[in-house]
Amino acid sequence: MTRDIGLKVKEPKEQCTDKHCPFHGNLSIRGKLFDGKVTGSKAKQTITLQKDAPIYFSKFKRYARGTSTIHAHVPECIDVETGNHVLTAECRPISKSVSYVVVEVKA
Repeated sequence: MTRDIGLKVKEPKEQCTDKHCPFHGNLSIRGKLFDGKVTGSKAKQTITLQKDAPIYFSKFKRYARGTSTIHAHVPECIDVETGNHVLTAECRPISKSVSYVVVEVKA
């Protein structure tokens, strides 16, 4: 049985026993949503993703490319590989650096 997490995303087809899964566990979603590209998946159930954002310099009246790195938890029912585009949602802090959870893998 999958819970309604309050977002219009595709629910995973697999079942899992991960307590930090927003669909099958008891982790609640709140706050911001990030869309980014997965840059690393070496850690256990954790990925790093790169978020690109333009930065405006008023002195030069130009935009520059800015990036930020975010760590996110990957539930057992979602398969993620390096290079995928994913949608992550903010949740309560799971560890020291992880405060986001992967909700959907985009094509």
